[in-house]
Amino acid sequence: MTLTELRYILAVAKERHFGKAARACFVSQPTLSLGIKKLEDELDAILFERGPKEITVTPLGRQVVDQAEKALREVNAIKDIVKRNRDPLKMPVRIGAIYTIGPYLFPGLIPVIQDLFPDLPLLIEENFTHNLIARLYHGDIDVAILSEPFDEPGLESVSLYEEPFVALLPTAHTLSNQTMVSIDDISKETVLLLGPQHCFREQVLEICPKCFHSMAENIDLQNTLEGGSLETIRYMVASGVGVTILPATAACAEKYAQRLLTIRRFSDIKPHRRVALAWRKGFPRPQVIDLIARAVAECDISCISMLFDANHMKTEKKRVFS
Repeated sequence: MTLTELRYILAVAKERHFGKAARACFVSQPTLSLGIKKLEDELDAILFERGPKEITVTPLGRQVVDQAEKALREVNAIKDIVKRNRDPLKMPVRIGAIYTIGPYLFPGLIPVIQDLFPDLPLLIEENFTHNLIARLYHGDIDVAILSEPFDEPGLESVSLYEEPFVALLPTAHTLSNQTMVSIDDISKETVLLLGPQHCFREQVLEICPKCFHSMAENIDLQNTLEGGSLETIRYMVASGVGVTILPATAACAEKYAQRLLTIRRFSDIKPHRRVALAWRKGFPRPQVIDLIARAVAECDISCISMLFDANHMKTEKKRVFS
């Protein structure tokens, strides 16, 4: 049984005529007839009733034809897979980002990628760092945008940009009268932070250990934020509940709140985070990595320092081997 013979029986079932079926398959009628006879002999079954004017598919033949159609569809699917892999920028790309990056990067990143490659399907998700790393390992996503450091065997990464941390205050707060604030200033206030699963929380506590005591004194308030987001915290700061420390992209996310919120840099330290693109070692579509890194570099984000050079493709690249 060959794929050619399956194509022959599909053509005969459609045309109900050997001559027309042969022309549709670009072969001679004797060649087509011989191929179908060979298949019927192999199956020990009659697939077609040969009448003087028309060919009729037997009941058993109909079942065989239906199955042959499915088989040829699967064969064509294999060809499509290979074809798409030859053009890796036409296959869907599954991008994950942590919760404190995705909402502020994706709105600028997706239009840039679509401008560069309009036919590239994008599947986007947000999650915690440990979940995204697990999904990378399992092949559920192709790349992840994470905050460094993360030391994971079997992953490779490239640093994309550095982002400063800033203090976010209610405009009516006394600290808003200062051009800059200190960590000590912030630690004396009611500091609102994300829940324990967020790596950004640990980064804030690293630069402001005293903020932990502020949280402990306001445990009921902090409990309301355990399942919250940076957006929830911004709204609570705007309502005068407390202050917080945010990545600059999150602090500047909503222009509507400018009259309610004040952003201040730190006078005594320069806290920041590095954002990186991570993927599985041996990922077969390196063009995707270059595309995403280039698109991030072309995003119009004024408050970050780009580490990836889109013009010369010079990167601070880190390989982590298993």
